[in-house]
Amino acid sequence: MAATAATPVTPTEPDPDRCVSEEESRGAEAEEENTQQQTGPAAAVSHSRLSKLPLARIKALMKTDPDVSLASQESVFIIAKATELFVEMIAKDSLVYAQQGKRKTLQRKDLDNAIEAIDEFAFLEGTLD
Repeated sequence: MAATAATPVTPTEPDPDRCVSEEESRGAEAEEENTQQQTGPAAAVSHSRLSKLPLARIKALMKTDPDVSLASQESVFIIAKATELFVEMIAKDSLVYAQQGKRKTLQRKDLDNAIEAIDEFAFLEGTLD
């Protein structure tokens, strides 16, 4: 009898007839995400595409604080994203008051009304005076 050596075969293309378990598919997705992650200057470029605010200016504003000596690109991006979400939230809440006044344009009084009515904006009371 001839001895045959069994060699493991790893498919390069997914077999459409093969059922993939959830764990295998999650592992493959995580692997794809890891290969797509970038580091260095390329990562900073991708962050700037995700942010609507200029990251360089935000970094400059952060450095005006005497307690901040260095600011990583990740921290600048997070501050930019948080600022975007904050502005979006206060604008949407102010828009409700503009629509109640049958207007499409936000006015200062709409911001004042949103600040007074919504507890999350209580820290802003008196800032527009």
